Amino acid sequence: MIAHLIKWSVANRFLVLLATLFTVAWGIWSVKTTPIDALPDLSDVQVIIRTAYPGQAPQIVENQVTYPLATTMLSVPGAKTVRGFSFFGDSFVYVIFEDGTDL
Repeated sequence: MIAHLIKWSVANRFLVLLATLFTVAWGIWSVKTTPIDALPDLSDVQVIIRTAYPGQAPQIVENQVTYPLATTMLSVPGAKTVRGFSFFGDSFVYVIFEDGTDL
């Protein structure tokens, strides 16, 4: 079987050369057009909102800043998860969007 393949390849050198050139050209084209990221972004699509309320206790920041802001962010189109955190003088609201959301 292999001897027959070798005989056919020797008899049809032009076709073998043409197939080889086509395969090499196709490989070069594939390498140039395939996008490759060195470090792909695997993180969620998210927005972090930081609000400063200097000198206020965490409970006051929660009631006056974090809770109203988090409930408002729940109505944003494409929002999947909204998390709010209150600290002394600071509020953080994390809005995580569905994959593919364009910000």
